[in-house]
Amino acid sequence: MLYDPLFDLSGKVAVITGGAGILCSAIAREYAVRGVRVALLGRTLSRLEATAAAITALGGEAMAIQADVLDQAALEVARTRVLDAWGQIDILINGAGGNIPGGTVGPQENFFDHHSFEHFKQVLNLNLDGTVLPSMVFGKAMANRGRGAVLNITSMSATRAITRVAGYSTAKSGIEAFTRWLAVEAALKFGEGIRVNAISPGFFITEQNRALLTNPDGSFTERGEHVIRNTPLRRFGVPEELIGACIWLCSDASRFVTGAVIPVDGGFSAWTGV
Repeated sequence: MLYDPLFDLSGKVAVITGGAGILCSAIAREYAVRGVRVALLGRTLSRLEATAAAITALGGEAMAIQADVLDQAALEVARTRVLDAWGQIDILINGAGGNIPGGTVGPQENFFDHHSFEHFKQVLNLNLDGTVLPSMVFGKAMANRGRGAVLNITSMSATRAITRVAGYSTAKSGIEAFTRWLAVEAALKFGEGIRVNAISPGFFITEQNRALLTNPDGSFTERGEHVIRNTPLRRFGVPEELIGACIWLCSDASRFVTGAVIPVDGGFSAWTGV
Protein backbone atom coordinates (compact mmCIF):
# COMPACT_ATOMS: atom_id res chain seq x y z
CA MET A 1 0.00 0.00 0.00
CA LEU A 2 1.30 3.45 -0.89
CA TYR A 3 1.96 5.49 2.25
CA ASP A 4 0.52 8.99 2.17
CA PRO A 5 1.63 11.17 5.12
CA LEU A 6 -1.20 13.63 4.46
CA PHE A 7 -3.77 11.09 5.64
CA ASP A 8 -1.63 9.52 8.36
CA LEU A 9 -3.37 9.34 11.75
CA SER A 10 -0.98 6.92 13.44
CA GLY A 11 0.07 7.85 16.95
CA LYS A 12 -2.91 10.11 17.52
CA VAL A 13 -5.44 9.79 20.34
CA ALA A 14 -9.15 10.08 19.59
CA VAL A 15 -12.06 10.47 21.98
CA ILE A 16 -15.32 9.31 20.41
CA THR A 17 -18.62 9.94 22.18
CA GLY A 18 -21.39 7.53 21.33
CA GLY A 19 -18.51 5.18 20.61
CA ALA A 20 -20.57 1.98 20.75
CA GLY A 21 -23.15 3.15 18.21
CA ILE A 22 -23.37 1.66 14.74
CA LEU A 23 -21.81 4.64 12.97
CA CYS A 24 -19.19 5.63 15.53
CA SER A 25 -18.04 2.09 16.25
CA ALA A 26 -17.26 1.66 12.55
CA ILE A 27 -15.25 4.89 12.60
CA ALA A 28 -13.47 3.81 15.79
CA ARG A 29 -12.47 0.44 14.35
CA GLU A 30 -11.01 2.01 11.21
CA TYR A 31 -9.17 4.67 13.19
CA ALA A 32 -7.66 1.98 15.43
CA VAL A 33 -6.52 -0.08 12.46
CA ARG A 34 -4.72 3.05 11.26
CA GLY A 35 -2.82 3.39 14.52
CA VAL A 36 -5.10 5.72 16.47
CA ARG A 37 -5.57 5.02 20.18
CA VAL A 38 -9.30 5.29 20.72
CA ALA A 39 -11.23 6.21 23.86
CA LEU A 40 -14.87 5.17 23.53
CA LEU A 41 -17.37 7.12 25.63
CA GLY A 42 -21.00 6.32 26.27
CA ARG A 43 -23.59 5.48 28.89
CA THR A 44 -23.66 1.68 28.52
CA LEU A 45 -20.34 0.23 29.64
CA SER A 46 -21.01 -3.30 28.38
CA ARG A 47 -21.49 -2.09 24.80
CA LEU A 48 -18.39 0.08 25.00
CA GLU A 49 -16.33 -2.82 26.32
CA ALA A 50 -17.56 -5.07 23.52
CA THR A 51 -16.53 -2.47 20.93
CA ALA A 52 -13.15 -2.00 22.62
CA ALA A 53 -12.62 -5.77 22.66
CA ALA A 54 -13.39 -5.97 18.93
CA ILE A 55 -10.82 -3.25 18.29
CA THR A 56 -8.22 -5.03 20.41
CA ALA A 57 -8.87 -8.24 18.47
CA LEU A 58 -7.96 -6.34 15.30
CA GLY A 59 -4.65 -5.29 16.83
CA GLY A 60 -5.77 -1.79 17.81
CA GLU A 61 -5.70 0.00 21.14
CA ALA A 62 -8.92 1.17 22.80
CA MET A 63 -10.39 1.95 26.19
CA ALA A 64 -14.04 2.02 27.25
CA ILE A 65 -15.14 4.86 29.51
CA GLN A 66 -18.65 5.16 30.89
CA ALA A 67 -19.67 8.82 30.78
CA ASP A 68 -22.81 10.76 29.97
CA VAL A 69 -22.15 13.62 27.54
CA LEU A 70 -24.42 15.82 29.66
CA ASP A 71 -22.40 15.21 32.85
CA GLN A 72 -19.47 17.64 32.99
CA ALA A 73 -17.87 15.98 36.01
CA ALA A 74 -17.92 12.57 34.33
CA LEU A 75 -16.43 14.04 31.17
CA GLU A 76 -13.64 15.68 33.14
CA VAL A 77 -12.86 12.35 34.81
CA ALA A 78 -12.79 10.76 31.36
CA ARG A 79 -10.41 13.44 30.11
CA THR A 80 -8.06 12.76 33.02
CA ARG A 81 -8.14 9.02 32.33
CA VAL A 82 -7.25 9.53 28.68
CA LEU A 83 -4.46 12.00 29.44
CA ASP A 84 -3.03 9.80 32.21
CA ALA A 85 -3.00 6.79 29.90
CA TRP A 86 -1.92 8.35 26.61
CA GLY A 87 -0.72 11.86 27.40
CA GLN A 88 -2.65 13.74 24.74
CA ILE A 89 -5.97 14.19 22.94
CA ASP A 90 -5.70 14.90 19.22
CA ILE A 91 -9.21 14.18 17.94
CA LEU A 92 -12.70 14.54 19.35
CA ILE A 93 -15.62 13.04 17.47
CA ASN A 94 -18.95 14.15 18.90
CA GLY A 95 -21.03 11.16 17.89
CA ALA A 96 -23.45 10.89 20.81
CA GLY A 97 -27.01 11.92 20.06
CA GLY A 98 -30.17 10.70 18.42
CA ASN A 99 -33.88 10.86 19.03
CA ILE A 100 -36.27 9.43 21.63
CA PRO A 101 -39.73 7.91 21.02
CA GLY A 102 -41.51 10.87 22.59
CA GLY A 103 -39.46 13.29 20.53
CA THR A 104 -41.28 12.62 17.27
CA VAL A 105 -44.56 13.89 15.91
CA GLY A 106 -46.56 10.91 14.71
CA PRO A 107 -48.17 10.75 11.26
CA GLN A 108 -51.64 11.31 12.73
CA GLU A 109 -50.47 13.92 15.26
CA ASN A 110 -49.53 17.57 15.09
CA PHE A 111 -46.88 19.67 16.79
CA PHE A 112 -49.33 21.94 18.60
CA ASP A 113 -51.60 19.36 20.21
CA HIS A 114 -49.50 16.23 20.61
CA HIS A 115 -45.84 17.15 21.01
CA SER A 116 -44.38 17.35 24.51
CA PHE A 117 -42.11 20.32 25.16
CA GLU A 118 -40.23 18.23 27.75
CA HIS A 119 -39.43 15.63 25.11
CA PHE A 120 -38.41 18.41 22.71
CA LYS A 121 -35.97 19.73 25.33
CA GLN A 122 -34.59 16.25 26.04
CA VAL A 123 -33.72 15.74 22.38
CA LEU A 124 -32.30 19.25 22.11
CA ASN A 125 -30.13 18.74 25.19
CA LEU A 126 -28.88 15.31 24.17
CA ASN A 127 -27.77 16.44 20.73
CA LEU A 128 -26.77 20.10 21.10
CA ASP A 129 -25.61 20.22 24.72
CA GLY A 130 -24.13 16.75 24.20
CA THR A 131 -21.89 18.25 21.52
CA VAL A 132 -21.07 21.57 23.17
CA LEU A 133 -20.10 20.17 26.58
CA PRO A 134 -17.63 17.51 25.35
CA SER A 135 -16.14 20.14 23.03
CA MET A 136 -15.51 22.36 26.04
CA VAL A 137 -14.02 19.59 28.18
CA PHE A 138 -11.85 17.76 25.63
CA GLY A 139 -11.19 20.86 23.55
CA LYS A 140 -9.42 22.33 26.57
CA ALA A 141 -6.78 19.60 26.30
CA MET A 142 -6.32 20.52 22.63
CA ALA A 143 -6.10 24.24 23.43
CA ASN A 144 -3.38 23.56 25.98
CA ARG A 145 -1.28 21.94 23.24
CA GLY A 146 -2.32 24.27 20.45
CA ARG A 147 -3.45 21.50 18.14
CA GLY A 148 -6.30 19.11 17.59
CA ALA A 149 -9.33 18.34 15.45
CA VAL A 150 -12.97 18.39 16.54
CA LEU A 151 -15.44 16.60 14.30
CA ASN A 152 -19.16 17.04 14.94
CA ILE A 153 -21.92 14.95 13.44
CA THR A 154 -24.98 16.76 12.17
CA SER A 155 -27.78 15.63 9.85
CA MET A 156 -29.72 16.31 6.68
CA SER A 157 -32.48 17.57 8.97
CA ALA A 158 -30.31 20.56 9.93
CA THR A 159 -30.83 22.34 6.62
CA ARG A 160 -33.91 20.70 5.11
CA ALA A 161 -37.28 20.25 6.77
CA ILE A 162 -37.81 16.56 7.51
CA THR A 163 -41.17 15.75 9.02
CA ARG A 164 -41.73 14.38 12.54
CA VAL A 165 -38.33 15.28 14.12
CA ALA A 166 -38.71 18.84 15.42
CA GLY A 167 -36.29 18.69 18.33
CA TYR A 168 -33.71 16.64 16.46
CA SER A 169 -33.76 19.03 13.48
CA THR A 170 -33.44 22.07 15.73
CA ALA A 171 -30.55 20.53 17.64
CA LYS A 172 -28.65 19.52 14.51
CA SER A 173 -29.07 23.02 13.07
CA GLY A 174 -27.56 24.30 16.29
CA ILE A 175 -24.63 21.92 15.93
CA GLU A 176 -23.88 23.29 12.47
CA ALA A 177 -23.91 26.85 13.83
CA PHE A 178 -21.75 25.80 16.78
CA THR A 179 -19.29 24.10 14.42
CA ARG A 180 -18.72 27.33 12.53
CA TRP A 181 -18.58 29.42 15.68
CA LEU A 182 -16.07 27.19 17.47
CA ALA A 183 -13.92 26.90 14.35
CA VAL A 184 -13.51 30.67 14.28
CA GLU A 185 -13.06 30.98 18.05
CA ALA A 186 -10.39 28.27 18.17
CA ALA A 187 -8.44 29.64 15.21
CA LEU A 188 -8.46 33.23 16.44
CA LYS A 189 -7.57 32.38 20.04
CA PHE A 190 -5.29 29.35 19.65
CA GLY A 191 -3.98 29.47 16.09
CA GLU A 192 -4.23 27.28 13.06
CA GLY A 193 -3.47 24.07 14.91
CA ILE A 194 -7.04 23.54 16.13
CA ARG A 195 -9.74 22.91 13.54
CA VAL A 196 -13.45 22.23 13.93
CA ASN A 197 -15.57 20.65 11.21
CA ALA A 198 -18.65 18.48 10.83
CA ILE A 199 -20.00 15.74 8.65
CA SER A 200 -23.67 15.66 7.71
CA PRO A 201 -24.71 12.06 7.08
CA GLY A 202 -27.64 11.29 4.86
CA PHE A 203 -29.82 8.31 5.70
CA PHE A 204 -28.03 5.39 7.32
CA ILE A 205 -29.85 2.52 9.01
CA THR A 206 -29.19 2.57 12.77
CA GLU A 207 -30.94 0.98 15.72
CA GLN A 208 -32.84 4.23 16.34
CA ASN A 209 -34.33 4.66 12.88
CA ARG A 210 -34.54 1.06 11.68
CA ALA A 211 -38.25 0.70 12.49
CA LEU A 212 -39.02 4.04 10.83
CA LEU A 213 -37.31 3.13 7.57
CA THR A 214 -37.64 -0.64 7.27
CA ASN A 215 -40.26 -3.30 7.98
CA PRO A 216 -39.48 -6.48 9.95
CA ASP A 217 -39.04 -8.38 6.67
CA GLY A 218 -36.38 -5.90 5.51
CA SER A 219 -38.57 -4.09 2.99
CA PHE A 220 -38.86 -0.32 3.14
CA THR A 221 -41.62 1.49 4.99
CA GLU A 222 -43.42 4.29 3.21
CA ARG A 223 -40.99 6.75 4.82
CA GLY A 224 -38.03 4.63 3.78
CA GLU A 225 -39.25 4.48 0.19
CA HIS A 226 -39.66 8.25 0.17
CA VAL A 227 -36.06 8.69 1.33
CA ILE A 228 -34.79 6.40 -1.41
CA ARG A 229 -36.79 8.27 -4.06
CA ASN A 230 -35.14 11.51 -2.96
CA THR A 231 -31.60 10.12 -2.80
CA PRO A 232 -29.96 10.19 -6.26
CA LEU A 233 -27.78 7.17 -5.46
CA ARG A 234 -31.04 5.29 -4.70
CA ARG A 235 -29.94 3.58 -1.48
CA PHE A 236 -29.14 4.11 2.17
CA GLY A 237 -25.55 4.65 3.24
CA VAL A 238 -23.49 2.08 5.12
CA PRO A 239 -21.34 3.10 8.11
CA GLU A 240 -18.03 2.50 6.36
CA GLU A 241 -18.90 5.25 3.88
CA LEU A 242 -18.42 7.88 6.58
CA ILE A 243 -14.84 6.86 7.24
CA GLY A 244 -13.17 8.63 4.31
CA ALA A 245 -14.51 12.02 5.36
CA CYS A 246 -13.58 11.36 8.99
CA ILE A 247 -10.01 10.50 8.08
CA TRP A 248 -9.68 13.51 5.80
CA LEU A 249 -11.11 16.03 8.26
CA CYS A 250 -8.93 14.84 11.16
CA SER A 251 -5.68 14.52 9.21
CA ASP A 252 -3.20 16.97 7.68
CA ALA A 253 -4.91 16.43 4.34
CA SER A 254 -7.49 19.00 5.46
CA ARG A 255 -5.24 21.36 7.40
CA PHE A 256 -6.72 24.43 5.64
CA VAL A 257 -10.30 23.28 6.23
CA THR A 258 -12.17 24.53 9.30
CA GLY A 259 -15.78 25.51 9.92
CA ALA A 260 -16.94 23.21 7.12
CA VAL A 261 -19.95 20.88 7.09
CA ILE A 262 -19.42 18.02 4.64
CA PRO A 263 -22.48 16.09 3.41
CA VAL A 264 -22.10 12.32 3.07
CA ASP A 265 -25.56 11.67 1.77
CA GLY A 266 -25.76 10.02 -1.64
CA GLY A 267 -26.78 13.36 -3.15
CA PHE A 268 -29.84 13.87 -0.92
CA SER A 269 -28.95 17.48 -0.08
CA ALA A 270 -28.17 18.37 -3.69
CA TRP A 271 -31.52 17.36 -5.19
CA THR A 272 -34.90 19.05 -5.00
CA GLY A 273 -36.67 15.83 -5.94
CA VAL A 274 -37.63 17.28 -9.31
